[in-house]
Amino acid sequence: MDYKNYIWDLGGTLLDNYESSTHAFAATIWKMSERVVLHDEVYAALKISTAHAVETFAADLPDFLKNYKALEAETLRKPILFNDAQLLLETIKKNNSQNFMISHRDKQVLDILSAANIKQYFTEVVTADDGFPRKPAPDSILYLLKKYQLNPKETVMIGDRSIDIEAGNAAKVNTIFFDPKASLSIATKNIKSLSELL
Repeated sequence: MDYKNYIWDLGGTLLDNYESSTHAFAATIWKMSERVVLHDEVYAALKISTAHAVETFAADLPDFLKNYKALEAETLRKPILFNDAQLLLETIKKNNSQNFMISHRDKQVLDILSAANIKQYFTEVVTADDGFPRKPAPDSILYLLKKYQLNPKETVMIGDRSIDIEAGNAAKVNTIFFDPKASLSIATKNIKSLSELL
């Protein structure tokens, strides 16, 4: 293990949720308007942000976000982790290192972590309810660094989007970009699989 402190993003990093979210998004559009949207286009838009996807595909549908979030929440009751996610979190904790999480989701994220059986591996989970500005603002990372007196050189932010890496860079911690198909030059390290961190 290269670091002592691991700050994780959830969706697309530990949790393989973009696939189920894409299906929920497309199903909601079909239910509300009988329009068909292309899977890959919705997937790519959701990877940018939910707001971007809604603006691109459903801006004309009143209450779309509410209906989509309700359907998505059903799919997240049985979360699917990326391969080796649980083993990696457990190994980090066994090595006397710490896991933290920063999520744009509300406290619902705690239920997702419990359902995925990984909540016990985290020292603290920062959610939207904590009131920090969204990434790429570094505020939530800086909060963790200060509260737990973490050495930035021993700390890494791991995520699947550029905003995760930008937030880590702004907080002056190491960064790991996780994407099976892409890389990001501004990250300290790029990985295609979580097993690369074991």
